[in-house]
Amino acid sequence: MTTTLVKPEVPVAPENSRRSASVLALALFEARQLALQIPMLVFSLLYLVFVGYELFGRDEGMDAYPVLHDADRATQGGPVLLCIALLVCVNRAVLLNRRRGLEEQFSVLVMSVPRRTLAHALSVVPFAAGVALVVGVQFGWAALRPGAVGHGSLAELAVAPLTVLLSGAVGVLLARVLPYPAVPLLFVVLLAVVVSLVGGITGGVHGVQWLWPAVIENGGTPVPGELLGRPAGWHALYLTGLTVLAAGVAVLVAGGRTRALKAVTVLALAATVAGAAGQAPGDSAALRAARTAEADSPQKFQVCAERDGSRYCAYPDWKGWTVDWAGVVHRVRSEAGGEAATTRLTVRQRIEAVTDLTTDATLPSSPTRGTVTVGTQWGGNRVPEFAVGVARVLVAGSEQASFEMCDARAVTTMWLALATDPTPTDTFRRLRIDDSLTGPAAVLTSDGGSMSVSAQETQVVRELLRAPHDTIAARVKAHWAELTSARTTAAEAARLLGVTVPKGADDCGEG
Repeated sequence: MTTTLVKPEVPVAPENSRRSASVLALALFEARQLALQIPMLVFSLLYLVFVGYELFGRDEGMDAYPVLHDADRATQGGPVLLCIALLVCVNRAVLLNRRRGLEEQFSVLVMSVPRRTLAHALSVVPFAAGVALVVGVQFGWAALRPGAVGHGSLAELAVAPLTVLLSGAVGVLLARVLPYPAVPLLFVVLLAVVVSLVGGITGGVHGVQWLWPAVIENGGTPVPGELLGRPAGWHALYLTGLTVLAAGVAVLVAGGRTRALKAVTVLALAATVAGAAGQAPGDSAALRAARTAEADSPQKFQVCAERDGSRYCAYPDWKGWTVDWAGVVHRVRSEAGGEAATTRLTVRQRIEAVTDLTTDATLPSSPTRGTVTVGTQWGGNRVPEFAVGVARVLVAGSEQASFEMCDARAVTTMWLALATDPTPTDTFRRLRIDDSLTGPAAVLTSDGGSMSVSAQETQVVRELLRAPHDTIAARVKAHWAELTSARTTAAEAARLLGVTVPKGADDCGEG
């Protein structure tokens, strides 16, 4: 017996409220089906593992002192693989009826193809909401840390969930325009090739770079938020418009012809164009001038505080860190002798003139006596680097003068910086660029540069760190004048401090 399905000539049109309810019901059903697909399960789990590692798995270090206007855009790259999986799985869900030969049977239903298409586009909303929740947890975790500084941007935080919505809308659009199973993967590969080629041809032009959903620009030294120059608001508008445009075109291709649909699609096109145009210009002349001014004359833009006889000047967002800086200054200066034990220091935060947000700054050393440079990062290795910066100014008088040290002053500087460190030998190793404890090396400092320590000086410092602290501290203060003289060699410093004298000629300048 054969059953033939016949299309009704005049389909029954349900009420508008029932139409909306049916679309939402189908969207929820499809969302549940998407959540059960293996690629979605795998990549959702990987995304959560990645975020969990970022929150709980890494050493504290600088992560304990996050800069929030960098932390917000760091949330954008996590769900990339999830977005690709979502694009493929949504496309597969739209084409399911076609693959199984059920399109004719479904065409007799009251719910039309355009409405089913809209339901598929809406089925990705729960995933975008989930990513938004994860992004909120990421940023909230950073913002609640005691050392957090700066202010986040809602537009930057919106990029990850908007990218999820866009990937779903594109998956639906591809299914309606090119209804073939291999198209999504080919589209992803082709898109990656096109982005690479265009990026190479244009040389990373700002307007072209920002056509990509996520423009993270991370890895560089943090700068004040007003100097970022990121068109985050325009970019959020661009992604929103592009998402609605893709979904609208998909419904139009599926046969949707209502005035509301056409109006929304046109409005989405206008929003996309406006967002792309708004984000296209690069850094303005005013922004470049502001960046130069804050780098060249930081004192005009900073707030200062007096603590224990020294002055601490920071950009407004970073003023909470001055307490930590003062703690390091206090413990380093407490080991010094002579006038250095009470000398007044000025700790000033500085930035390099900003050209992009992906470069680590190396600042020119200050020639001003009693001035110590500190950067816009703190925690981890930045703490002992700052201690070295404080010590060299106490010993040599200024940062620039410390470059001439290749004598007992280098030994004294390293002793001051490391004497009260909880793990002095390990810290000494981390401060040296080659991670060694023998031979000549460059030691990192708080301005992003380094100072040279010869092999003999390294040996003397290592011996000092092994000796009883109180004994060495008393000798350092008793012989302060000799230990801070350019005429005293590293070998003579070892004799004065009562540790093994290194043999052979000094190798100053080889580090």
